[in-house]
Amino acid sequence: MKLSAAVLAGGKSTRMGQNKALLEWNQKRFIETITEQLGGFDEVLISAAKKGDYEYLGLPVFYDEHQDIGPIEGIRSVLSHAKNDYVFVCAVDMPFITEEFVEYMAEFVSSDHDAYVVMDEEHVHPLCAIYSKKVLPQLEALIVAGHYRIMDLLQAVSTKYIKLSYTSFDKKVVKNINTREEYKKLRLPITFAICGKKDSGKTGLIIKLINEFIADGYSVGVLKHDGHDYEMDHEGTDSYRYFAAGARVSGIYSKEKSTLNRRRFGDSLEASGDYAYAKDLISNMQDCDAILLEGFKDSDFPKVEVVRRKISQTLSSNVKNLICVATDVSLTDSTYETRDLDDVHGIFLCIKRYFGLE
Repeated sequence: MKLSAAVLAGGKSTRMGQNKALLEWNQKRFIETITEQLGGFDEVLISAAKKGDYEYLGLPVFYDEHQDIGPIEGIRSVLSHAKNDYVFVCAVDMPFITEEFVEYMAEFVSSDHDAYVVMDEEHVHPLCAIYSKKVLPQLEALIVAGHYRIMDLLQAVSTKYIKLSYTSFDKKVVKNINTREEYKKLRLPITFAICGKKDSGKTGLIIKLINEFIADGYSVGVLKHDGHDYEMDHEGTDSYRYFAAGARVSGIYSKEKSTLNRRRFGDSLEASGDYAYAKDLISNMQDCDAILLEGFKDSDFPKVEVVRRKISQTLSSNVKNLICVATDVSLTDSTYETRDLDDVHGIFLCIKRYFGLE
């Protein structure tokens, strides 16, 4: 079945205070992220309130004929102009939508229904739906009658509700980013390193930064890179004995906390300089807002380098993505932003500014 896809980008973005379609995430605007995900379908259309914002994408853009009546006009517009009988419609503030999910929805399309709408435990999502052109007469009649609620349309036509809880897709696939606070959280978690030469004060700075993040309402995770082997557990405990006996993973948990000690096999991934194993561990820390890495001076991770007078007076890290230098000396190279080593709050603000969290 050929399917058209359409992005509704004509909203006023009142709660956000600026056009949500043009918000950036992962170096792309929302509308660019979504249209790229939908690019594999037969055609991609954009519904807009006015000219000027989206023509640079090179996609067909259709403008509201009925002003200020909400997304029902966007749906009418794209259904009227689409070349296919069925059109997937989503809002421009849904950056997690994927081609795979839309293809899954399309599997439900049959002659039995005219609309296929996602619903989760809390909400029906009429702006994450597949509509047939057959709904156009009812839709236009509602507009003429002054009834602009999309739920009225869903009640007037044969609608199939696709329950997200019955799928393997994460609930965030239908998440809307409506407010500045939600947009701020979209950038989380942030991951960066505190690096420097041995005994330069990395651990002390990390502890102070943990307090800064927590005081500002963020949850924190820490991952340390050790160039030598180490023992997570101590000799004599049951979990130590299991690990020593050859178990690949030894775990222990209580009501308050849990610990996994995992043995690695094969060549060292860190030897390649890719820090692939660290990235695997970081992927398991996504419930933290900020992930602080101790060490990693040669990596491409964003980093704060600690330079202490009694240890060294020069930079030793890979300066790619250097956030700032925390130091008690006056560096001759003024290319990089510096903060006094005791100005922990200033260092914290540098980090927030780097990641766009101010």
